[in-house]
Amino acid sequence: MQVTETLAEGLKRELKIEIPAGDLATKLDAYMDDMKSKAQIKGFRPGKVPLSHLKKMYGRQAMAEILSNTIQETSQKALEDRSERPALTPSIDLPDEQAEAILAGTSDLSFAMSYDVLPEFDIVDFKGIEIERPVVEIADAEIDDQIAEIANNNAPFSDKDGAAESGDRVTMSYLGKIDGEPFEGGADENGQLVLGSNSFIPGFEDQLIGAKVGDKKVVEVSFPEDYQAAHLAGKAATFDVEVKEVGTPGEAKIDDEFATNLGLESLDKLKEIVRGQIESQFGTMTRQRVKRQLLDKLDDHYSFDLPEGLLNSEFDVVWKQVEEDMKRNEKTFEDEDTTEEAAKADYRKIAERRVRLGLVLSEIGEKNEIQVSDEEMQRALYERVRQFPGQEQQVFEFYKNNQQALASLRAPIYEEKVVDYMLELAKVTDKTVTKEELEKLVAEEEEDA
Repeated sequence: MQVTETLAEGLKRELKIEIPAGDLATKLDAYMDDMKSKAQIKGFRPGKVPLSHLKKMYGRQAMAEILSNTIQETSQKALEDRSERPALTPSIDLPDEQAEAILAGTSDLSFAMSYDVLPEFDIVDFKGIEIERPVVEIADAEIDDQIAEIANNNAPFSDKDGAAESGDRVTMSYLGKIDGEPFEGGADENGQLVLGSNSFIPGFEDQLIGAKVGDKKVVEVSFPEDYQAAHLAGKAATFDVEVKEVGTPGEAKIDDEFATNLGLESLDKLKEIVRGQIESQFGTMTRQRVKRQLLDKLDDHYSFDLPEGLLNSEFDVVWKQVEEDMKRNEKTFEDEDTTEEAAKADYRKIAERRVRLGLVLSEIGEKNEIQVSDEEMQRALYERVRQFPGQEQQVFEFYKNNQQALASLRAPIYEEKVVDYMLELAKVTDKTVTKEELEKLVAEEEEDA
């Protein structure tokens, strides 16, 4: 094998790899000799098939397999000999006419391999990184408020013989129409709605004030412009409504019996669970804030050339998501007060940040031997499977047989473990904040992002 470097500019590399035809012929003879002892061909005893006959029948097929294996093996060895790590799978260029000559056994193997190498950079000293961690202290009053809201949402309703008022619960059947035609998802036979809860389309609840059992009404509304279902957003609709029941709310007494009705053993247990839920909610927000600070500091510290292929691949993923979001929301670049060219420039910067930070985190994890265990992967896979009820087996098989899909499950676990490792070494200072202050910090970050 002869390897010649034909390009070395920045991170770009191109090699010319040559294998003599004689080496390929030797591999073919060994392949045929092994086949000869196993082949069962009509008219010949096992092991007695002439080599020339085998080559005539299977020589081209065997050489194709040898060619594929040789390219793979020599490419890998060339990279190992050069101690280089490609950012993506190298691109192989073998002209068709040469491939035909090789399969016919009349030509040396000569192909070009091009790739981007991963950049080299020094790892920053994590102990020099300062992080401020916002922490919300959960007051007893916060827990009481949450339980009061639970009680309000679970208040008993008793039948009411009279007109519906704000706070009453209306049980109804309804059929939604646009331009006189029913639309998908716009019907229910026993829908329940608490008037004044603002949980339905704006204007709908107001038109049921004063309704009584047995009343039939046509409610006229318009879906909001930013409605999540793009095909309904901004459109006028009518709902044929028949009121079946009107219920007036009672009062849920907050005690052990209330907790028992929720499936818990006591009010103290309910408080414990609510506290845990609030802590988890704020803990997630705190983690988001801390991780963003850490990544921002890494992004400020590192500046190096990025593998073009890796960057283009990441940008394609980002841009595809942008286009899908705009199509779903029926938006244009003009609506966003920008142009496609300017938007692409902005999102390419996002792709650059993702690739750079991804390389940094990967290098930190590798140098510190951070691993994702089989148990962690198993949990992630089962969690993913649970998201597709009724299709569990198909989803499980998909991930089991798709290494790229498995890698998509592994990546976020690996990233979080690397972040945890860095935070253990960084200087992290806790700062007590109110929940409003934490929510504002996270909202500002999301807006910046």
